[in-house]
Amino acid sequence: MNWNDICQNEAYAGRWVALDACRYDAGSGRATEGAVVDVDDDLVELMNRIRESDRHGCEILFCALDGGQEPPSDEDPFRNTSH
Repeated sequence: MNWNDICQNEAYAGRWVALDACRYDAGSGRATEGAVVDVDDDLVELMNRIRESDRHGCEILFCALDGGQEPPSDEDPFRNTSH
């Protein structure tokens, strides 16, 4: 799935997304497409599920509403985690 299509999908926008079989832009090194294998609002929960699965080569990216791959700098990506 194309990265822009992923970010425009309401199920993924504003959340952490695990992609498998990624293709990357040669200039920027950013993922341009891949297969969505998991998604979560909580980065730690997503990482734990991926670690426990057979998918160890996934790219974990934040799916920003503007198509970016980084979470907004004013937000703590661990805000929803349990301690």
